[in-house]
Amino acid sequence: MTAILLAYIGVALMVGLSGLGSVYGITICGNAAVGALKKNPGALGSYIGLAAMPSTQGLYGFVGFYLLQEKLVTDISPLAGAAIFGAGIAMGVVGLLSAVRQGEVCANGIAAIGSGYKVMVQTMLFAAFAEFYAIIALLFVILTNSAL
Repeated sequence: MTAILLAYIGVALMVGLSGLGSVYGITICGNAAVGALKKNPGALGSYIGLAAMPSTQGLYGFVGFYLLQEKLVTDISPLAGAAIFGAGIAMGVVGLLSAVRQGEVCANGIAAIGSGYKVMVQTMLFAAFAEFYAIIALLFVILTNSAL
């Protein structure tokens, strides 16, 4: 397998997996919001705010691609191709898992808000813990890019 192909596979996995995680996370939240709207339709803004949180992981995957795209050249070294592949796998897998788990946290907060509890800020804080690891994975991509 050539280095450029390996690098492109890594970038595709980075964008694809982190985007897939965002889709799942947002869907989990959306399902919870639909149920919560039946009980408390006045909290729609809170539901939307929490449901949007897992979308950032997909954006991080795209940012990673944007940062690495100038390295995707036909004469890329095997080491650089492997580094981009590794960074892509890391960002993709962490983005996927982070978004899904963040969606679950936010869905629980949405359900609680629907039941009348005032837990918007607390839910966002707990959801930020899952977000932190996606940010760390993006930082890994940034550091990999600067090392190439």
